[in-house]
Amino acid sequence: MALMITDECINCDVCEPECPNDAISQGPEIYVIDAARCTECVGHFDKPQCREVCPVDCIPVNPDVIEPREALQRKYEALIRAKAPAGTPVDAKGGAA
Repeated sequence: MALMITDECINCDVCEPECPNDAISQGPEIYVIDAARCTECVGHFDKPQCREVCPVDCIPVNPDVIEPREALQRKYEALIRAKAPAGTPVDAKGGAA
């Protein structure tokens, strides 16, 4: 599952820098989460960091993007591989080998 930001967002800017996948950005009116990059922090943290810091609790699961934990792990691994410099070996869990 990916997360989403509701219109209750107050644009406080605390969630964006906490996202290890750069999935959060400023939208036209409120912050938005790119579902293709959101792993709910799987691979990085035990809990989604944006939810941990949000002062108004406006970051629920996106009901339109339902993914099991295994899919989130695969997405994390793909994002890490894409970030790695060319020629850098990456292990099965997405980390530097």
